[in-house]
Amino acid sequence: MSTFRTSRARLVAAAATTVLAALSLTACNDGTGTNDEGAAASVSTDSSADSATPGAGTTATPKSTGGSTGSSGSGSTSGSTSGSASGTKTGTQSPATKAPATKAPSTSGGTVTCEGSNTKTVAAPLTRPVNHLLLTVTNTGDKTCFLYGYPSARFTDAQSEPPVIDESQPQAVVTLKPGQSGFATVSLSAADGSGGNGRTVKSLTVYFYGRSMSGSVGAAAHPQLPAKGLYIDDSVKVSYWQQSMDDAINW
Repeated sequence: MSTFRTSRARLVAAAATTVLAALSLTACNDGTGTNDEGAAASVSTDSSADSATPGAGTTATPKSTGGSTGSSGSGSTSGSTSGSASGTKTGTQSPATKAPATKAPSTSGGTVTCEGSNTKTVAAPLTRPVNHLLLTVTNTGDKTCFLYGYPSARFTDAQSEPPVIDESQPQAVVTLKPGQSGFATVSLSAADGSGGNGRTVKSLTVYFYGRSMSGSVGAAAHPQLPAKGLYIDDSVKVSYWQQSMDDAINW
């Protein structure tokens, strides 16, 4: 009898426990409990917006990114950030300024004065302009040479050189690399026959000036003249050496 009473008491206690559990579950499902799954899902979906927008009464302190710190408008923020990023990129990627070279180009063993031993001189009469002789000096050496001033031309038995045409002076000294040529012309006689002391000459010697123009240097040249000779008179003149033939025949 005592055993029966004990079993019954246990059944009553178990039933009471079951009722209490059911009541607790009902409370959770009616929206008044603390485990509201709907609310939790909503917070999870909007978490990015909530974290970017501070609550009422809270002062937001945005993280510094090196761009604009303003948040009043997307256009302003985008422009400032883009400008800052662009400026930083340009500054860090600009190539360093290369120092200019200080070594002068090689002059291939230096330069010398053009004269008879390192050049070849050819004399050729011109049909235009009339009564003119073209002198061509070619550098036959292995170094660049300078052709200074004008030719000191001495025709047969002449006691002095013809005067130079001052207006023909070039702006720079004629420079001849190996194989290059310089030019000058000789006005042999007056085209209108007004020159005096006309005569025929059959030989020509050309002397070369140095840098100081105080006298001839090196060897002289002896270009061949036509077999019949050249007619000259007292109006004979020479031009300065020119870098091109076109410039020479202008005189």
